[in-house]
Amino acid sequence: MSSPAPTIPPALNPPVRVLLGPGPSDPHPRVLTALGRNTVGHLDPYYLSLMNDMQQMLRAVFRTQNPMTLAISGTGSAGMEATVTNLIEPGDPMVVCVNGVFGGRMVDVAERAGARVTKVERPWGEVFAPADLAPALKQARPKVVGIVMAETSTGAWQPIEEISRLVHDAGALLLVDAVTALGGVPVEVDAWGIDAIYSGTQKCLSCPPGLAPVSFSPRAMEVALARKTKPQSWYFDVTMLAKYWGSERVYHHTAPINMTYALYEALRLVLEEGLEAAYARHRLNHLALKAGLAAIGIEFAAQPGHQLPQLNAVRVPTGVDDAAIRRGLLERFGIEIGAGLGAFKGKVWRIGLMGYGSRAANVLLFLAALEQLLSEAGYKFSHGAAVAAANGVYAEVGPGR
Repeated sequence: MSSPAPTIPPALNPPVRVLLGPGPSDPHPRVLTALGRNTVGHLDPYYLSLMNDMQQMLRAVFRTQNPMTLAISGTGSAGMEATVTNLIEPGDPMVVCVNGVFGGRMVDVAERAGARVTKVERPWGEVFAPADLAPALKQARPKVVGIVMAETSTGAWQPIEEISRLVHDAGALLLVDAVTALGGVPVEVDAWGIDAIYSGTQKCLSCPPGLAPVSFSPRAMEVALARKTKPQSWYFDVTMLAKYWGSERVYHHTAPINMTYALYEALRLVLEEGLEAAYARHRLNHLALKAGLAAIGIEFAAQPGHQLPQLNAVRVPTGVDDAAIRRGLLERFGIEIGAGLGAFKGKVWRIGLMGYGSRAANVLLFLAALEQLLSEAGYKFSHGAAVAAANGVYAEVGPGR
């Protein structure tokens, strides 16, 4: 008796969305075009040349001269695994700053690598001052200190420079999570003395998820090369990756060719605009959104003065159904925003204005849709106030593109 013919699912037809959540962000059309270019081999001369050019652009965006700057094959969490597992050996002391989900994730990754982790914690939405770390640095004498620069779960923007000095004075390496930061706010790897840093393609670089830009300082590479034990991960072993991304081009793994094309074009877009112009655009659209939300009584959750322009975590108004509003935005307007995580579950909305998604058209569309849904839900405010306030910012400063 023959087997029944398999049921073939319908043709791929993803819905059109406006991605204004915590990531992924909407890829730029040029990036999507690059993704569909002809695939070549991962050792093809064309691809090897592309790797050189991409490394040059990554160094420019990270603001570093680090030779070991590359794109790890995997998402931003792969960047976290790669940096932690190369710098940490079993038994090494590590201090991790936790003020949201992703600081907590770094603790988990470090413990799995065998680190003796000391957590330094702040309430969600707040950032760390050097004084918060000083006791832990003195007591734990860590090999590595990890901190999240742009905490995606809370919208908090962590200053790095003073903490970097404190960490280095304690003889430790500084590891920075810049997944949501890179391309949206200044990231100064060399000027701030960052020893290892990782990011992701799907946030302010306006590229689909799939690669993790990372950079290791010469000091960090010395530590990685002097290990007594092999890293926990073969795939992320930087001593082997260095031979593939360096002049030797020794085969390590089959790189995601077309994702490299996409990141290559995304980096070209960032550098064409200019880093300072990109930061200013994110800032302007954040200010317009903030003015619009303030006009209808919606407040930010992150510490004042430390609110990310590209990831806006705002408090759900009292009496408003968090999930119902998000569902209405998605089903009726095609707009995705993010829910709160962990301590912020049900309490905040996370509104991303990242990369190509950081445009005045998206700010005004979101505010208009939100006003309509809030009005239907019985929330009291002055109708049209949010859109008018945002337009007031654009009229004063200029277009947010």
